[in-house]
This record gives sequence, structure tokens and C-alpha cells, in this order.
Amino acid sequence: MVVPRITRRAPRSGPRSAGTNGRDAAVPSFTATARLGKRTKRLVKRLGPDDIAVIDHRDIDRVSAEDLAATGVKCVVNVAASSSGRYPNAGPLILTEAGIHLVDIPGAPLFDTLKDGEQITVRGGDVLRDGKRIASGEALDLEAVRLAQERGKRQIGDALESFAANTIEHMREERDLLVGRVDLPEFSTRFRDRPALVVVRGVDHQKDLRTLRPYVRDMKPVLVAVDGGADAILEQGWKPDMIVGDMDSATDTALRCGAELVVHAYPDGRAPGRERLDKLGLPYKVVPAPATSEDVAMIIAAERGAALIVAVGSHFNLMEFLDKNRKGMSSTFLTRLRIGEILVDAKGVSRLYRPSAGKGPIVVLTLAALATLIVVLVTSPSLGPLLDLLWLKMKIVLGLD
Repeated sequence: MVVPRITRRAPRSGPRSAGTNGRDAAVPSFTATARLGKRTKRLVKRLGPDDIAVIDHRDIDRVSAEDLAATGVKCVVNVAASSSGRYPNAGPLILTEAGIHLVDIPGAPLFDTLKDGEQITVRGGDVLRDGKRIASGEALDLEAVRLAQERGKRQIGDALESFAANTIEHMREERDLLVGRVDLPEFSTRFRDRPALVVVRGVDHQKDLRTLRPYVRDMKPVLVAVDGGADAILEQGWKPDMIVGDMDSATDTALRCGAELVVHAYPDGRAPGRERLDKLGLPYKVVPAPATSEDVAMIIAAERGAALIVAVGSHFNLMEFLDKNRKGMSSTFLTRLRIGEILVDAKGVSRLYRPSAGKGPIVVLTLAALATLIVVLVTSPSLGPLLDLLWLKMKIVLGLD
């Protein structure tokens, strides 16, 4: 295991960290193993504190940033703009506030020049291999990230206009979601007249699941996981009833937990998750739909008669839609129009639901009261003669000798 060396030294010449304005300042330096991944959600599974993450992630979203920070990594190099200014994405702010050294080198060919597992050094905004600089960019400090967020806030009107145009364009292709023309196979999971909990690996999903523990205990909802949401359910000590998605972010352990597996396919029948499940030898069903896997999970629950759908980690506001970075989130709008009033957010449930005390506390209270009564009867000297008198009267009434 290679432990990253973090040093602070005053440079005599060369690049300076962002925010120094040309003044002499300590330049952070990191030497560790490079881990490359163009899909951040997959990279974090093999990323640790002893690595330098090399990513290709334009407009780092909040969920990806939280996942990166949770690995303990101390340095992230991005070959795309971490914040393009299109909208005020929260990812770079989360990383820098966590003390992670973030370097932007848009367009740098690091995925071609580096191999996964090589040792590199990141010094300020420079990337070095064997002491030679192979790329140079901008080290983003907290001040630079906050300025980028302010620029994004000023541009959000343009982002909203583009978002709306893309949504209208995609509605033509995804209108079947609204009118109900989505072919669903028969499922073994029973939804009829039961609440369903749809868990997506999204914003605050772990926190919301912890808050909903009393709700799950009392209501016993159908637990539907969307890809990586399956692992989140298992971490709470529960087992998902169904896993929906392209199966790219759920672990093998989650896929083998006994849940019913539903592969989300493209409308033309292509199903990226099918190959993985075939290799694992697991049975599954396929649902072709133009929507996201999150939408498909909600449609399945609604079409199969769920009384209520509680969404955990789902997208419910404009920032989350823009973070999704998908051209046209029309399926999200259409799905919510189709499902209507039975869909609620986990945060709303946690605020309104009043959990019962549960059987455990009631049993304990009853036993405690009974034990107290027995102790009183046994130890009280005045109760003995009273009990003898009562017993004598019972004998007289019953005609006993």
C-alpha cells in the first residue's frame, strides 16, 4: 500500500496554488497511486485514502462529491470542468470544504497517458510522473469554488431555459409514460394495497433511511431498490424485495440477496444489465422503457397497485434535476404526472409520520407493572389478613369445608 505523502513548501518558481495571487505560499503536494475512472460512481468503489482520483466529470454533482469524500481520498484531478458555471453545482464546494485538493485540467489526455495504478505526484495544479510534468491546470481553493458558484447562480436562467427546451424535445419520445403504454411482465413481488419504499442512491439517501426506520418497522413497505440503492437498504439491516436498474452500481452481494431483479432496458430492447446477471447466473425480468431506472421503479409500484410510494434519494427540485445532467428530465416529470398523489418524498414522511411505541416497550412496561404488583403483595404485612378473609368468604360462598 502506498501512503500519500503530503508536504507543504514554499516554491521558488513554477505553478502556484489558486488564490495566492502570485504571492509566495505553501503549495500542497501529493504523491500516491493514480486511480482512473470516467464514471465517478464506479471509481469510488475501488478508491481509498492512499489514492489520487483522476476523473472526467463535468459539473461534479453533490452525490458524487459526497461519495468521493467518503472514500477518504485527499486529492482529485478532473480532466473536465468541475464547475462549468452553467448552474451552481454543489460538488466542488463539498470537496474543498472536506479538505480535498481539487485540480481542474479540462481536456488533458491523462486517460491516455496514465495507467491505473501508476504512482504520480500532484503539486499545486501540476501532475508529475517520474518527476516530469505531464499536465498542468488550476488548483481550486475554497474561494475560487465559491466564486464559481456565484457565477452559476447568475447563469441559472439560461440553464433553466435549456432544461425546458430539452424536456419538451424528449417528451415526444417519452409520451408513452404518461398514457400508460409501458409493457410490464408479471412480478412475484406483491404491491397491491401496500406502501412501497423506492430507494435511489441520491441526495441524503442514507440519512433518510435512518430516519425512516420506525416507518419501515410499523408499515412494512415493499422495499424497491434502484441499482446502488440495494446496498443502502442492506446496510440498514433490511433486504430489498426488488432491485430495478441497469445493475451497474449494485454490488454482487446485493444482487445475490434474493431480491427480484428487474433489468431496465432501452426501448429497442438493448439491456446493459443483462450481461452481468447472466454471468452471475441470476434470474431476472426485463422492462423496456425510455425513462430512467428510478422512474421505472416507481411505475412498477404504481401499476401493480401500491397504496403509497415513498421516494428516498429521488430528484425533487431544480438543482437535483440539473445535477442529474441528463438531456431532458422529461421522464421524471411524466412519471410524477402519471403517479399523482400517491408519490411522496421521504423527508415529508419523516416529518408527518408519528411512529408507534412498538411491541417491545409495551411488553417491558407490562412485565414491570406485574413484577411491582407481586412484590407489593408479598412484602406488605397488611395484605396477608385481608387475603385470608377473602379466601374464607370464598369458601363459605362455594360451600367448601
